[in-house]
Amino acid sequence: MSSIDYAEKIPNNVNLQNDRTLQRALEHWQPRFLQWWHEMGPTDFESANVYLRTAVSVDAQGWAHYGALKMPDYRWGIFLADPVTDRKIGFGDQMGQPVWQQVPGEYRSTLRRLIVTQGDTEPASVEQQRMLGHTCPSIYDLRNLFQINVEEGRHLWAMVYLLHAYFGRDGREEAEELLARHSGDQNKPRILTTFNEPMLDWLSLFCFTYFTDRDGKYQLKSFAESAFDPLSRTCRFMLTEEAHHMFVGETGISRVVKRTLEVTKEIGTDDPARVRAHGAIDLPTLQKYLNFWCSSSLDLFGSEISSNSAANFASGMKGRPDESTYDDHVLRDKTMKLATPEGEQEVPMLNALNEVMRESYLKDCEIGLKRWNRMIERAGHEFRLTLPSSRFRRSIGPWAGVPVDTHGKMIDRAEYERRLEDWIPSERDRAFVASLMKKVIEPGKMAGWIAPPERGINNLAIEHEYVDLH
Repeated sequence: MSSIDYAEKIPNNVNLQNDRTLQRALEHWQPRFLQWWHEMGPTDFESANVYLRTAVSVDAQGWAHYGALKMPDYRWGIFLADPVTDRKIGFGDQMGQPVWQQVPGEYRSTLRRLIVTQGDTEPASVEQQRMLGHTCPSIYDLRNLFQINVEEGRHLWAMVYLLHAYFGRDGREEAEELLARHSGDQNKPRILTTFNEPMLDWLSLFCFTYFTDRDGKYQLKSFAESAFDPLSRTCRFMLTEEAHHMFVGETGISRVVKRTLEVTKEIGTDDPARVRAHGAIDLPTLQKYLNFWCSSSLDLFGSEISSNSAANFASGMKGRPDESTYDDHVLRDKTMKLATPEGEQEVPMLNALNEVMRESYLKDCEIGLKRWNRMIERAGHEFRLTLPSSRFRRSIGPWAGVPVDTHGKMIDRAEYERRLEDWIPSERDRAFVASLMKKVIEPGKMAGWIAPPERGINNLAIEHEYVDLH
């Protein structure tokens, strides 16, 4: 398995030292990245010693080293999973042919756009989360936030390497632009809407890492199937790191539910106003946050009917997650029934691949909900958390702008506007959640709205000083 050389200025396992032109180009980009981190990364924490994991090999087992360091000193680098010997294209019209080590000319602009769109999400989430350190519910949570941030920074490096190494001047210019756009910027926003949403509280962070990072998992799994082998190898390693981000989301929401159930038991009622008055997040408010971030993340898969997804699959550029689990890898004869506002349509399966992926994603999202609902049921409550319909609050595809309730039923627009605050957080809900966001930094202590984690990081105690702010 490939180990990573940390003696290099840019740690890597892609033999940078033997490609001086590429090495110089990336060393030219590196100070700009560090300047972006200084200006747009976690605010006011550059001098803190943080207990971080750093990749030391691309082996999924035993690949990380843990130790305390300052975030600007984190050794961001370029790590690709080991090549698969004699790997062949696993889907599409060129199935069975050797994978590409260089970009075919006819796919150059499309592949570049796909890589840029993926790359743009990585720094965007760091920018969205940059102020959250000031309201951390515990030192444990603060460290997890920073671990996500440095890994998103490395995922940016992963995409920038591909742009520099395989796309010439166009790629270098795109890499510069990845640092020029900023989340929520009026003039140069990030490419995808979800990554321009403000993230003002930790409940949003947990929902974002549960839903939006899970979309990231599905996109990376699609690219891991790609016939463009350097992209496949890059994304295979990124998936190893992405798992931690979803872990933060799932366990974060679990701890919110657990604390709410404890408070409900203490006060003898699940009345939302009483639960709020005792400093916990009532379950209906949590449901609204789930509705907001799930519906926002569903748009990231694109339109239900898409000629782009058909072309990307047929060419071999982007497969389905876990492509080997399907029977038909060409899909020239398959169709799929899709519900639209005008009624059911039968469309070629190739054109419905975004929807195939979205359905698979929603099944994955259900796993956490089942766990949280078991907790609620065991505590003796009838309330159940649910996922909103994939038609709800859509801004892309046939359901874009259509007034639909969270169950997927079309309703009158006036009724939709009137009831929207019942379904997603109102200003009052956001203000309440914001009022709970008080920084807790004494090791082992937790904010009153969240339960402690079940275990610490890397077998350390929950009381460990994961971030030294002195």
